[in-house]
Amino acid sequence: MSVLLPPHLQTLPASLPVEGAVNIVVEEGIPIFRASQIVQQRIEALLDKQVDNSLSSEEVAELDRYEEIDDYLSFVNRTIRNLYLKR
Repeated sequence: MSVLLPPHLQTLPASLPVEGAVNIVVEEGIPIFRASQIVQQRIEALLDKQVDNSLSSEEVAELDRYEEIDDYLSFVNRTIRNLYLKR
C-alpha cells in the first residue's frame, strides 16, 4: 500500500486573506474545503490576465501559489472523503 504525501507548500500568496480564505461545505455528509469567493475572484482575475498575456512576474508567482494551495486542498479533501468512505 502506497502512502500519499500532501503537496509541499513553499509560500502563500501575499493577497491570500488571513481570515476567510477557505470555506467548509458539506457534500454527501462529508466536509469539503473550498477557496472562499474572494479568493476565487482573485484567481479568476489572474486567469483572465493570463489569457491576455498581461501577467507581471509577481502575478505569475501569485497564481503559482494559488495552484499549490488548490493541490493541497484537493489532497485534504480526497483524504477526508476516503476516510469517510472507509467507515
